[in-house]
Amino acid sequence: MTVSPITWYHATADISERNRLNGDLRCDVCVIGGGLTGVSTALNCAERGLNVVLLESETIGFGASGRNGGQVVQGFAVDIAVIEQYVGKESARIFFQMAREAVDDLKERTARHAPEADLRFGYLHLTLNNQQFKTMQSFCAALHAWGYTGPRMITRSEVRDWLGSDRYFGAMIDPESGQIHSLRYLLGLARGAEEAGAVLFEHSAARKVKGTIVQTDAGVVTAKHIVYCCNAYLGKLESKLYSKIMPIASFISVTEQLSASLVAAIFPQDVAVADCNIALDYFRLTHDRRLLFGSGASYSAITPPGLVHTMKRKIVRIFPEMGDITIDYQWGGLIGITINRIPDIGRLSNNTFYAHGFSGHGIALTGFAGKIIAEAITSSDSRLKLFETVRHRPFPGGWLRTPALMAGMSWAKIRDWLSI
Repeated sequence: MTVSPITWYHATADISERNRLNGDLRCDVCVIGGGLTGVSTALNCAERGLNVVLLESETIGFGASGRNGGQVVQGFAVDIAVIEQYVGKESARIFFQMAREAVDDLKERTARHAPEADLRFGYLHLTLNNQQFKTMQSFCAALHAWGYTGPRMITRSEVRDWLGSDRYFGAMIDPESGQIHSLRYLLGLARGAEEAGAVLFEHSAARKVKGTIVQTDAGVVTAKHIVYCCNAYLGKLESKLYSKIMPIASFISVTEQLSASLVAAIFPQDVAVADCNIALDYFRLTHDRRLLFGSGASYSAITPPGLVHTMKRKIVRIFPEMGDITIDYQWGGLIGITINRIPDIGRLSNNTFYAHGFSGHGIALTGFAGKIIAEAITSSDSRLKLFETVRHRPFPGGWLRTPALMAGMSWAKIRDWLSI
């Protein structure tokens, strides 16, 4: 079995190289990081008339923005009830509305900058047992109570009308979540940012930041404002942010092209899918008739041995008829999570901002983060202040934080397994 060393996203996107920073520049805003958060920030700031420079250490979309599952999901990685505990009911209602706005923004941005990004809607939140089904029923009822009445529950017998598998106990259908070719979307935003006047540099890693001066290997950017948009790839560039985010590795496989008859059997409806386990399976059908399948996570950020065979086994467990299918692409990437799974968006000083920790819900929320940071720089910081009211604790353990998380998540996986 020969698996491509590049991602399916990179194999199916029109990618152009950008220049490396060579020399010294001055600007209004220096954005560090060329993923969805950084490019969205650059785009929103440039559209507001600011002079923007973006620095990316590799290439645009090298990190999670070009390696994710492409799932566009309403809301946050935690229920709005959890956010309510942090900010109160009235502010939680605003959070809920902002999450809805984030998906609406994604629709508008896709239509304007990346119509080739294959944005499609329809989503199944699958449950594997009665306990998960009851929890999902409560979640669906809560969405209705908050004003989003589109989602509805279906039982085991009805799942077959939507997905060709007998593995699941029931599901919630969400008509306004969906899927997208995330790298094509990002590259479209990057072109839009450049058209608005932003300058994007690749292979230009920020090596040191002192105040609002950013040093790279071959140049220096002096800015009025700095925005850290590195997420799981931050490393130790900024010590005040390092402990509040944990990088974890997630892995995706993409199969060979499937026959039309097999596609009709396994996807009677064109929906993106995720189950409700802690270490979840998520999958969807690509525009070129492949199954894109992601599963679990490595909390050591290390690729596990025998991953191709493990992923193939998981696919066949859901779709037994795919036993002879070949995996053409497989890759991993880092997701940034916070302890409470709420995005951490704020500022370190009056002119230094950051956004990270989208915890697997970054396709839409990253764009919204860029929007409210641009608002804060140019006009009003009221929405940014709402995110700043959420207290984000550092991951405990210092250098031992990764082993501690591995132990905790291993127990969570065991609980998932025992409840099935």
